[in-house]
Amino acid sequence: MRSLPDDYAGEAPWMYLSSRSVPDDDLPSTARGKIPAVVIALGTVSLLTDISAEMVTAFLPIYLLYTLQLGYVQFGLLDGLYNGATALLRLVGGYVADRLQMPKLVALAGYATSTVTKLIFPFAGASGLGIGGVLAADRAGKGLRTAPRDALISLATRPERLGRAFGVHRSMDTVGALLGPLVTFLILLDLGNDSSLVFTVSFLFGLLGLIVLVTFVREPKKLPPRHGRQPASLKACVRLLKDRNVRRMTLAATVLGVVTLSDAFVFVALQKSTGVPFDYLPLMPLGTALVFLSAAVPMGWLADQLGRWHVFFAGHLLLLGVYVVLLAGGGGVAMLVTALLLHGCFYAATDGVLMAYAGPLVPAELRASGLAVVQTGQAVARLLSSLLFGVMLTALTLRSALWLVFGAFLLAFVGAALLVGRKDNP
Repeated sequence: MRSLPDDYAGEAPWMYLSSRSVPDDDLPSTARGKIPAVVIALGTVSLLTDISAEMVTAFLPIYLLYTLQLGYVQFGLLDGLYNGATALLRLVGGYVADRLQMPKLVALAGYATSTVTKLIFPFAGASGLGIGGVLAADRAGKGLRTAPRDALISLATRPERLGRAFGVHRSMDTVGALLGPLVTFLILLDLGNDSSLVFTVSFLFGLLGLIVLVTFVREPKKLPPRHGRQPASLKACVRLLKDRNVRRMTLAATVLGVVTLSDAFVFVALQKSTGVPFDYLPLMPLGTALVFLSAAVPMGWLADQLGRWHVFFAGHLLLLGVYVVLLAGGGGVAMLVTALLLHGCFYAATDGVLMAYAGPLVPAELRASGLAVVQTGQAVARLLSSLLFGVMLTALTLRSALWLVFGAFLLAFVGAALLVGRKDNP
């Protein structure tokens, strides 16, 4: 079979077929050893967008807890909104992308929504309701875009290379996560707590991401009619959960999500438990991002070799190590660095790896919807996690709350293991 040019890798016709029905010999040799161009293009969009998003993420604990003097319950609610408001809209984004067969358009709407909210943040003032509304809108944009974007990556990549493809994308995304807190730190270092400038610069990076998406990512061709193919519909999406593997995987990921503390709470708890100066707080996301950047591609490769579910599940043991550091307390910078190493490796072993595992379980025509189902379970779980931990911090000491999380994590880990059992790459 004649090889196609490299710049055609992101648009090849085989990318729209279910990975469960594509024989290896039907693919050109150029597709076998390369990461598709669409993955690189979307990685660039995510890099710029994540600079924008992580600027706000790094600034929120300072802005909410210290500038606005909000309590832990309010902070937990807002942080839960920031992490969990995407839940239902992930399903909407996935369904609409599959129904219209226009994932780029749906992703663009999501990216644009998140970008515009950066200009609205300063007008919310100290109103918890106003801030919550802006956070919800920001995360709604993320909810709309995530499943269509991940579906594009999944459909564009050979099944045996999905872990590496998602690793490359998440690495580029993480460059943005690394640079975002650094930009915020430099702004605060020079100008103090000037929230308006932080949000303005965040908007500009998001705008650049939109320009790249519009210019360099093409809308894929629509799937031709084929016997046995399910049209994207609400009924077809509901039927996804009747698949035993999809249902158990989603439930296990959700259970583990409930006992996963949000980044904001991990960083606040790290500052308090290790005793490092408060000035270190905005730099903690930078540490996690740096480790993630280094480990995402190797973890993706390892997942392709050893089994994606195995790596995803084992990655949660690294998170358990973070909780051990938090409970141990003290240790200063050395313990802080240890926790950030474990935290970054946890994300490298779980974030893209779960999507790489889930993608081939779902037919191509329902790929965005299927990934959205898994992502929604995680988003709801993260929302519950932030709310519950915020309430615990109000009623208990930090150490007592962490012990409860530690115990709940052990139970959830065993439950997820029993629920899914031994799973190899699909």
